[in-house]
Amino acid sequence: MNEQEFLAEYDPRAYPAVAVTVDVVALTIRDGVLHLLLVRRGEPPYEGHWALPGGFVHPDEDLITGARRELAEETGLGGDRLGRVHLEQLASYGAPDRDPRMRIVSVAYLAFAPDLPDPTAGTDAEDAAWLAVTALPSRPLAFDHGRIIEEGLERARSKLEYTPLATRFLDPEFTITELRAVYETVWGHPLHAGNFHRKVLSVPGFVESTGTSTERGGARGGPRAKLYRAGDARLLHPALLRPAREETIR
Repeated sequence: MNEQEFLAEYDPRAYPAVAVTVDVVALTIRDGVLHLLLVRRGEPPYEGHWALPGGFVHPDEDLITGARRELAEETGLGGDRLGRVHLEQLASYGAPDRDPRMRIVSVAYLAFAPDLPDPTAGTDAEDAAWLAVTALPSRPLAFDHGRIIEEGLERARSKLEYTPLATRFLDPEFTITELRAVYETVWGHPLHAGNFHRKVLSVPGFVESTGTSTERGGARGGPRAKLYRAGDARLLHPALLRPAREETIR
C-alpha cells in the first residue's frame, strides 16, 4: 500500500478525539505594578471563573497565529503594536482531566510589552481586566490556569536574569532607573541602584547610549538622566541574578 492509498483508507474516528487550544500569559507593568491579563468566563465550564485569554486553534492556523489572534481579540492590539509584543511558547499542558468537556491539550504562550491597552471581553467572556499579580490568590481560576500562570511568571523572572527582555517592558528609549524598576517589579525585590547601574553597563550589548538625556532631572532635582536603548545582545553575560539566587551562588 502506497501513501496515497493509506491516507484514502485512514479513518481518524478510530482514535479518541483530541482538541488543541492556546492560552496566553500576558504581562505588563501598570503604575509600577506587574499585571496579568485575565478574562471572566461567561459560559460553562467554569462559568464566572477567571481564566487566561485563549481558545481553540482554528483549522487554518498554526499555534502562534492562534495565540496572536487571541491576544489581539482581548487587547484590541493590531498591526505594528501587536508585532512589538514579545511572544514565546511557554509549555504544553495535556493532563487527561484538565478540561471536563473532552481531552484538550493547551499550548501556553508568554507575552509581555509596555503600556498594553485596557482589554475588551470577547464574545464568550463576561469581563476582562488587567489584574495585579499580587491579587491572584484571591481569584477563582478555571482549568489548570493557576499552574500555567505560576510557570509563566517564573519563566518571565528567570528570563530577566539571562536575556535583555526586560527592555521589552519599556519604551524604545529609557533610563537605567526605569530599567531597574522593571527588574524590581517583576522580581518583587528592591535592588541597589549603584550596583544595578554598574552591572547593566558591564554587560556587552545589553543597552547602548542614545547620546541624549531626559528633558528634566529627577523628582528631587539633580542632573538629567542619560537615555539608553536596547542593544544587540540576545543573552546577558554575565547574567543579572535575582538577589536570592546570587546569595545561593556565593
